[in-house]
Amino acid sequence: MENPRANNRTAPTIDWSIMAAVLCLMVFGAMFIYSARFATEGPDMAFYQRQHFKQIIYYALGLGCLGALCITDYRIMSRYSYVAYWLAILSLIIVLIPIIGAVRGGARRWIDLGFFSLQPSEFAKLALILALANFLSRPTDELRLPGNFGKALGMVALPFFLILMEPDLGSALVLIPVSLAMMYAGNIPTKYLRRLVGGASIVVTLLVVDILVAPADWRVPIEDYQRRRLLVYFDRPYQDFAPPNATPAELKRAREKQINDSYNVKQALISVGSGGLTGNGWRQGKQNALGYLPRAVSHNDFIFSVLAEEIGFIGSVVVIGLYAVIFFIGIRVAAQARDRLGRLVAVGVVTLLFSHVFINIGMNIRLMPVTGVPLPLLSSGGSFTLVSLLAIGLLQNVHRHRRSY
Repeated sequence: MENPRANNRTAPTIDWSIMAAVLCLMVFGAMFIYSARFATEGPDMAFYQRQHFKQIIYYALGLGCLGALCITDYRIMSRYSYVAYWLAILSLIIVLIPIIGAVRGGARRWIDLGFFSLQPSEFAKLALILALANFLSRPTDELRLPGNFGKALGMVALPFFLILMEPDLGSALVLIPVSLAMMYAGNIPTKYLRRLVGGASIVVTLLVVDILVAPADWRVPIEDYQRRRLLVYFDRPYQDFAPPNATPAELKRAREKQINDSYNVKQALISVGSGGLTGNGWRQGKQNALGYLPRAVSHNDFIFSVLAEEIGFIGSVVVIGLYAVIFFIGIRVAAQARDRLGRLVAVGVVTLLFSHVFINIGMNIRLMPVTGVPLPLLSSGGSFTLVSLLAIGLLQNVHRHRRSY
């Protein structure tokens, strides 16, 4: 006689702990996007034009995509992973075409569809995870071949440099920990990874030294705003890098430019500190309401500062705890995956979300330089909200099929 208890044990289900954490984060996101935009969205603005309402629409669409992604076995989806990867590469090329890509803040990162601004770099992250997981799931003996390691690096390098050309340094850098974690979990020989990390560390060190110390004639040609962000992060005076024959007026302009460039970071740090233990209350944050925290970025890159000011240290710990639930359960999902492909997908998703949380909160409290990396499910924005929920859907998919033998 068939054991019904055994059937229940092997029945595919979703992990409701992850979903509870996701839903709580979405509630926080809608609340604090509303709070961040409250001072600029007057009472006469239609409800469908308000940023928090648009965000709720993105949440609803994302949850629908999450549910759809849970239905199809991830092993079936992996058959089309290379198609998704090359479509992502094509979109990254298309967005660089002047007549197609929309320019905002000096960067060409969006394709304006009228009702929605598509950001291909966000979807490229998910496509890379699927394609790289498919590639690394081959037999371990094949992964020991230097040629296959080179192919894996090429898969990462192509979207990395295309995203860097937009320029979008933050999104490009996120690909590095994601790919390294997946390669390590995929049993790529550690000697290859040690050499890769060692070489990259040397390059990064030389780049930072070049930016902070080298004379102007010897500097690596990077975007001026990227150089200034690093100077602000390391608190180096701009006037120290002025030409030797700089006039007093030029030195004064350099000081004023540094004050302007470091303004967002300082105000974000003040916002976090002013929240204290329990915060000032929802919609009671003075930094945001009075416009000290720049309103153009308070609802996306610096949403954590708004949150920390209004619900304080305790509320911030609760939000970080919700992320921790997703990360730790995601690691468990990876450990329980039925095959290497599922494990690699789960590792890629967890690393992607963790990297965004670490970098975004780090730049809000000045542990990391400002890179424009959004906070999953809290920052305003359509593309990354959809990608975050699609990533959760992939994680749930691996969980559902962990015992489907």
